[in-house]
Amino acid sequence: METLKPGSPEELAAMLGEAGSAGRAVELSGNGSKGRAGGSVAAAQTRISLSGLDQVLMYEPRDLTVSVGAGMPYSRFTEMLAKDGYMVPLDPPFASEATVGGVVASNSSGPRRRLFGTARDLVIGMKFATIEGKLVQSGGMVVKNVAGLDMGKLLIGSLGTLGAIAVLNFKLIPLPAASRTFLFEYAGLNEAIALRDRILHGVLQPVAIDLLNPPATRGLGRKGWLVAIGVSGNEAVLRRYARELAEGEAVEGEAERVFWDYVREFTPRFLAARADGVMVRSSLTLSAMEAALQGLPGAVVARAGNGVCYSHCESVREAQGALGTGRAVMEYGPVSRDASLVMWPQIDSGFPVMQRIKQMLDPKSLLNPGRFYGRF
Repeated sequence: METLKPGSPEELAAMLGEAGSAGRAVELSGNGSKGRAGGSVAAAQTRISLSGLDQVLMYEPRDLTVSVGAGMPYSRFTEMLAKDGYMVPLDPPFASEATVGGVVASNSSGPRRRLFGTARDLVIGMKFATIEGKLVQSGGMVVKNVAGLDMGKLLIGSLGTLGAIAVLNFKLIPLPAASRTFLFEYAGLNEAIALRDRILHGVLQPVAIDLLNPPATRGLGRKGWLVAIGVSGNEAVLRRYARELAEGEAVEGEAERVFWDYVREFTPRFLAARADGVMVRSSLTLSAMEAALQGLPGAVVARAGNGVCYSHCESVREAQGALGTGRAVMEYGPVSRDASLVMWPQIDSGFPVMQRIKQMLDPKSLLNPGRFYGRF
C-alpha cells in the first residue's frame, strides 16, 4: 500500500480529493502511536501520514493562543510552550510518541481533565480536509469564538473517520508557580470514595483527583486503593492544601513527576506487554462510581472527579464485564482484531445523528473504514 506524506494542508486536501474521486479507501495516521485504538482499518488502498504537517503556524503567547500543524509531535509542542511558561494540559497517554493531531482525533486526555477539561475545551479552531478535497476552516484564533456552528468539534474523537485534521488552534494556560500531589492509601474503596466526595463538596479545586484500584497500585509497590489529589498554584495556595490534606502523603518535584507519568502512561505500558490486552473506558455518574469500581475487572485507573474509569483487561473475554458498566467502549483492542469484535456494544439514541454526519462528510465510507470502534 502506498504511503503519502503531504507537506501542507493544500497537498493533503488534493490527495484526499484524488482518492475520493477514485473511490479508494484511505488510512489516516499521525505517528502511528495508537494503532490499537478503536477498530482495525479495513480495505484501505492509500495511507496518508500527517507527520509532515509539523510547523508552528502562529504563536501569540500574549494572546494565549497558538496554531500548529496536526503532525507536530506532542512532546515538542509541550516543550515549546513550557519554555515560555505556558501549557495545553491534555496529559494524553503515548505522550512521547503521539502527534498533536492524533491526540485530538482520539480525544485523548489525562489526570488534569478534572480542572482543564478535554480537547473540546482547549481547541479553539482547526482546519481540516474532506474526502472531496476541500479545506474547511472552523473556529479561529480567539479564546472565545461563538459565531456559527463549530464543525471542528465533530472531528475531535472521530478517529479520522470524518476528515483529516491539518491545523489546530489552542488556547494557552499559564504554567502554575508550583505543584504538589497528596496520596491517600486505603484498605477499602468506601474510604477512598468518602475522601473524593469530601473534596468535591468542599471549596478546594484540585487539578486532578485520580483513584487506582489495588491491581493498578501494585506497580507502585502498594496494596490498597490509592487516591491521588494533584494541586497547583502559588505558595499560599499550596499551604492551604497542605493544611486541608494534612493526613495525606505529600510528594513533589521529581517524585511527583514520576508518579503522574506512571498514571498517565499506564495504558501504553499495559498494552506494550500484552498483545491480547484490552482497555475499556466506562463513563459513569459520580454516584455510580463506587458500585462500578467494586465490579470492574483488571487494573483500573479512574478519573474520580469526572466519572471516567479505564479498565485494563488481559483479554477480550475478561473485558466483557467492563463493557456492561455505564457507557462503555473498548477504547484499545488486542493486536489481532477484525470486524467481528464488538468494541462499542451500547448504542444510544444519538447514534443515528452520528450516522447522518458520517453520510454528510464521507458518504462512501472511505476514511479510516472500521476505525471508529467497528461502527464507521
